[in-house]
Amino acid sequence: MLNLSEIKLGKIIEVNNEPFLVVNADHHKMGRGGAILKVKLKNLITGNTLNKTFQGNDKALEANTEKKKANYMYKGDANAYLMDNASYEQFEIPLEAVGEKAKFLKDGIDVDALYFNNNPVAINLPIKMEFKVISAPPGVKGNSAGNVTKQIELEGGATINAPLFVNEGDVIRVNTDTGEYVERV
Repeated sequence: MLNLSEIKLGKIIEVNNEPFLVVNADHHKMGRGGAILKVKLKNLITGNTLNKTFQGNDKALEANTEKKKANYMYKGDANAYLMDNASYEQFEIPLEAVGEKAKFLKDGIDVDALYFNNNPVAINLPIKMEFKVISAPPGVKGNSAGNVTKQIELEGGATINAPLFVNEGDVIRVNTDTGEYVERV
């Protein structure tokens, strides 16, 4: 059981027999009153969010989760198909559970699969990944005052903002958490 001080950003707790990721946690101390913890939780199975308030001696049950290495194989209409690196078992995860990171999935990459009660519920991509630029409009000469960017398309269909000097055919590194350009490789 986790007490108020142990419920932090990134922890996975169990609410109504489902795993929830703590997305935001605000700790408030009220004068003479006890401490209050307001958290925003994201359901790892459905993707829904929930706001919950913990007070005083409230406790939360830590979810029974396990991380395993998996290899991403391909994407279907509604699911991402993966293979466990240790047992070679194939499994699928709904693209809704992957969320915005689905646009950064590349065939053959290794990901961390999160299991809840021996069922895969979510995946975590590497924080930085390399992509080939499929299309990039030319940068306009003289239009470089300040931090000017342009929309480029990456392999896999993701569209991000990048500096003007990035050209079609370049290989760039992208932060998959924020979806931002990091550097040209």
